[in-house]
Amino acid sequence: MNNSAISLYELNNLIKGVLTDSLPEMVWIRAEMSDVRVNQNGHCYLEFIEKDRKGKTLVAKARGMIWANTFHLLRAYFENSTKQTFSSGLKVLVQVSVEFHELYGFSLTVHDIDPSYTLGDQALNRATILRQLEEDGVLNLNKELELPVPTNRVAIISSPTAAGYEDFLDQLNRNAFGFVFYTKLFPAIMQGDRSEESIIYALERIYEYQNCFDAVVIIRGGGATSDLSSFDSYLLAASCAQFPLPIITGIGHERDETVLDIVAHTRAKTPTAVAEFLIDNLSDTATELSEISHDIVTLVSQRLQDEAVLLSVFETKNTFILKGWYKEQESILSSAKSVLKKGMLRIQKENQQAFTLLEDVLKKRSKQLVKDGLDEFASIEDTLKKGIQQQYKNESIKLDTLEKHLHLSSPENILKKGYTLTMKDGKVIKRSTILNQGDEIITVFTDGEIESIVK
Repeated sequence: MNNSAISLYELNNLIKGVLTDSLPEMVWIRAEMSDVRVNQNGHCYLEFIEKDRKGKTLVAKARGMIWANTFHLLRAYFENSTKQTFSSGLKVLVQVSVEFHELYGFSLTVHDIDPSYTLGDQALNRATILRQLEEDGVLNLNKELELPVPTNRVAIISSPTAAGYEDFLDQLNRNAFGFVFYTKLFPAIMQGDRSEESIIYALERIYEYQNCFDAVVIIRGGGATSDLSSFDSYLLAASCAQFPLPIITGIGHERDETVLDIVAHTRAKTPTAVAEFLIDNLSDTATELSEISHDIVTLVSQRLQDEAVLLSVFETKNTFILKGWYKEQESILSSAKSVLKKGMLRIQKENQQAFTLLEDVLKKRSKQLVKDGLDEFASIEDTLKKGIQQQYKNESIKLDTLEKHLHLSSPENILKKGYTLTMKDGKVIKRSTILNQGDEIITVFTDGEIESIVK
């Protein structure tokens, strides 16, 4: 047994002593704030980070905290001086004391802040990217897309092993309405230096099958705010802003908004919130379809009822006419029988053969009259039926004509015929006099768009 060995606690206590003896009580440091959060007691917990010169790779990171009474004063002082919210992404100059606890390890306690050292690399980079996207005229392009009806064919960009991805699928597939969603995962790296390239590659694969999907969902579980730098990328933001399908983000940070969140069609706080958005959207669609179906049934039922009443009136009228005709024929037949009877008594003995002939003639005449009446009634009934059928046919033709007219007048159909749509700064150009030399314009075809400069 080595008698010179010491315990872990003793080692940490030695480290604590060395730091206390070798460092001044207070030190001013430059660092970027990340993962800033305030608990219910008012204490602020955060991370201090430093990146390499390219601004991509972390080279240093330390836990930090500001006690509630100090944080209340420092935040008010900082925000009043800089007109910016005390939040992640800001590079700050703070005065800290170095703490080392035997159990909790290394941390920095903030005592003062210099407001003149304001905007950090992340925030400055984000502002620059947003300004460039706006100048390019693409900042709000994805937001202007309409969600298809229904939106239930979803392309997903996520890490296949992420808990957020599993939560999203579970929430989607176990919805209370029993809606069916068709999902396809396009795996991507969602953290680190390779995430930007990986997500763009996933978008390119989805683009090849864009007709198979209604929307794209980009989801990621929780984690430190410092891991979100890849979502503040110009290339990724520009790719999403100009993507032909609506993009919905849920990258798991309620308090942080990335450039990707800003250019996306819809931003949700978490992957499960994205699932709830899709479920609610489909629920609204189902409600609207149900109302339309009910209106159609009501209109058809009312129309059938009106036609039934009309037909009943015609039938009643013709029945009345037919009954009167039958009554008249019965009266004629009765009179004929009476005359026949008297004649029979009178001439029976004189000319039996002549009487028999007369009786046959009367019977044939009566049958012919009855047949003619029935034929006339049948003709009237057939005319009524044909008239109603023709009226239904005429109304159907009118509806079909209106539907075809609407289809032919739709923008999608007009583009398919070879026409194009010219836009400048997100607005449609209707007259050439609006354009000037050097203006950047976008020409929209049925299968995509191109950018041009007016010469």
